[in-house]
Amino acid sequence: MRRIVSSVFAIFETRLELIGIELQEEKERLIGVLFLGLAAMLLAMMALISLTVLIAIFFWDTYRWQALGGITLLYAVIAIICGLSARGKLRSAPHLFDDTLDQFRKDRDIFD
Repeated sequence: MRRIVSSVFAIFETRLELIGIELQEEKERLIGVLFLGLAAMLLAMMALISLTVLIAIFFWDTYRWQALGGITLLYAVIAIICGLSARGKLRSAPHLFDDTLDQFRKDRDIFD
């Protein structure tokens, strides 16, 4: 009986270590993705500001309000598309700890 309890605790300890490893990997991945995403957003905003200024200067004498309104509408549509895409990706993301849960199920099946 003592050996069985010891084996169960050893299995449980191994599974907890697996959870820790998965959490560490997910944290590192998220930090990398967030950093790259923020850098991309900053550079994209700088490019969009420059583009907006160039278009406004180009149409200043003739259609300045229409040009600025069109650019604003374009930015809004793109922002909505990006937001909906991000929401969809968050909803379809894999569940955290899938590997650990699979290992727990295998362990449970062995003891049944």
